[in-house]
Amino acid sequence: MGTWYGKEAQGGPTASGERFDRNKFTAAHRTLPLGTRVRVTNTKNGRSVEVRINDRGPYGGGRIIDVSEAAARELGIIQAGVAPVTVEVIK
Repeated sequence: MGTWYGKEAQGGPTASGERFDRNKFTAAHRTLPLGTRVRVTNTKNGRSVEVRINDRGPYGGGRIIDVSEAAARELGIIQAGVAPVTVEVIK
């Protein structure tokens, strides 16, 4: 499952040292190296987006990635808050 975060984290630090910007296409993942680019696909609607890993998390059960608000809009998960997703590393 994928989730998103936005306003509450705006301007706060990320694991990469940069400030979180909810309007950029970034994401948090527990193990992928910081700076890795991935394609996240919402398996319910087929929409996908490319994001850069710049933070760690999510830590909720069954959740594999936490995308920025901008990415969540593209994926169509703003209202639901969570959606089934796949994550593919972009070479």
